[in-house]
Amino acid sequence: MQQRVKYLFRIWLRTMLLFMAAKIVFMLCYAGSESFSVVDVFAVVIHGLSLDFSTSLYILALPFLLTIAAVWMRVNEMVMNIYFLLISFALALAFVADTSLYAFWHFKLDASCLPYLATPTEAMASVSVGYLLLRLLLVIVLTVIIFLCYIVNIGQFHDVRFRPKPLPHDPSIRYQLNPKRGINVPRPLETIIYILLIPLYVIGIRGGISESTTNIGQAYFSQNPFLNHSAVNPVFSFFASFERSANHLPDYHFMDDDEALRIVGEYYNTQSISPDTLLRTKRPNVIVVLMESCGGIFTALEGRSDVMPRLNKLMDEGICFDSCYANSWRTDRGTVCTYSGYPSFPISSVMKMPSKTRFLPGMARTLADEGYSTHYLYGGDINFTNMRSYLISTGFETLTWKKDYTKEEQLSSEWGVHDHITFKTLETLTHDYSAEGKPFFIGYSTLSSHQPWTVPVAQFDDEVLNAFYYLDQCIGQFVDSLRQTPLWDNLLVVLLPDHAIDYGGVGEYDRRHNHIPMVWVGGAVAQPRHLKQVCNQTDLAATLFGQMDISHDDFCYSRDVLSRSYQRPIAVHTFNNAISVIDSTGFAVYDLDTRKITVGDTPDAQRLISVGQAVLQRAAYDLNQMK
Repeated sequence: MQQRVKYLFRIWLRTMLLFMAAKIVFMLCYAGSESFSVVDVFAVVIHGLSLDFSTSLYILALPFLLTIAAVWMRVNEMVMNIYFLLISFALALAFVADTSLYAFWHFKLDASCLPYLATPTEAMASVSVGYLLLRLLLVIVLTVIIFLCYIVNIGQFHDVRFRPKPLPHDPSIRYQLNPKRGINVPRPLETIIYILLIPLYVIGIRGGISESTTNIGQAYFSQNPFLNHSAVNPVFSFFASFERSANHLPDYHFMDDDEALRIVGEYYNTQSISPDTLLRTKRPNVIVVLMESCGGIFTALEGRSDVMPRLNKLMDEGICFDSCYANSWRTDRGTVCTYSGYPSFPISSVMKMPSKTRFLPGMARTLADEGYSTHYLYGGDINFTNMRSYLISTGFETLTWKKDYTKEEQLSSEWGVHDHITFKTLETLTHDYSAEGKPFFIGYSTLSSHQPWTVPVAQFDDEVLNAFYYLDQCIGQFVDSLRQTPLWDNLLVVLLPDHAIDYGGVGEYDRRHNHIPMVWVGGAVAQPRHLKQVCNQTDLAATLFGQMDISHDDFCYSRDVLSRSYQRPIAVHTFNNAISVIDSTGFAVYDLDTRKITVGDTPDAQRLISVGQAVLQRAAYDLNQMK
């Protein structure tokens, strides 16, 4: 028995040491972009022990069960070797994927990466073949190293695979001690001991006997998100995320339902018709351009004049919503926020729920009911993240996407067709629909301003800045071309990002991160204006329909920011299992793992977070009722 216990202990200890080493390597990989000290490294390792302990016990489960079986029968050593090989591959894959994806996503490995495997071409468009081959090589090498760690000098497996031969019986001695094997315990008693250990084993996995079980929040200890993320075990994070998203949408419950309803009603109730006039006409032709990743940090909104000079100029020539904030952090979420005026969720994508999206309101459907032709244009794969289903369900009658272009054009960028080509298509569509004499609504998503940031211009050495400069030039050329035609007079072009990105040290815990430009330009604009009200991208639908004398009652979470009843301007944003809220008093962030306010740059942080929680609770409830 002693040898068997030693064998199990060595497996557990080596797994723990592997997790600790992985944390240190993870931090070293980001030493150039993140600031931390040697003390921080020790703190990360210490605070991550609870998750490491639980995960290591999961990995030990099969060896533990086989050890019990080995008391009574021979267990083929090959079974354990195959198990260790599979575990080694899984750990190597988790470590490499976690370290690689963090540079793009800035959160730990979780199940949200799996849906992207359904469209591998799109998923891999952000990286080069060399990048992938290097990671594959790292996985193979690391698998071998971890496998050797498990099998070398871990103990003679024949000592644990079956019960040793009994010693010569001496009636005067109840249990005999073998100097090499320890106490020779009778098999029934040894089995009972192992069975009695099972509850303790389960308690160890669970993290104690209290109501709270082991969770990611236990590893959080710092105001520096990178240190918290470094402490989280990537294997635990991956499998824990399945529980969070098993039903697609968690049942968020922060307060009494009546209280949540009251708060949402107080902040999200705006009258149908706007008393202020932004447009010359009630029925303009409308184009909405969703600018990929185009946060305000690249524009004059945050003091940058050189990256997007054309967009900066359009801000002064048209209507600029100076205090608009993104609702979400991914294209699939931001698209729904824009066209359905529906809030985003921290870990769930409504676009990927066809059974729900068909019940969502849609700008395209509303305008189609008003006699508009509707069209969507995207240079990438429109099946990615279930985009096609969402667009059709919400009223877009015609779709143009990557397959409608030549093979050469499809390969012009890693994500599909480059923006300067699709902007030309947008210009052609505008002319074609205008010639029909029927009002039209076109949605368009750009794609070139995305990793790996490869674009056909070279204005900046910085590839990110260069990509947004390219997008800006495409926008400028498109507007200049249409401005010279008669159709400009009745045209409204809305320029709005789908979401923002981390850049230059400005991340989700910084107020500036989700500050985005929303700009209305075109001959339909009555006069240039800068609107100061705090708002979200979800407010586009209600604000536009308020100008068009169209009811926006179906858009419960979209507000007409020019309405007299818009008295409490506030903007809510969600990202990976967190909420951030901003209003005139300041900015606050609430972490759903730790259930704590992690940023409170406002004297009224609790009120702000309560609004964000109420919106999340009510929106989740409403969505769950859609059947």
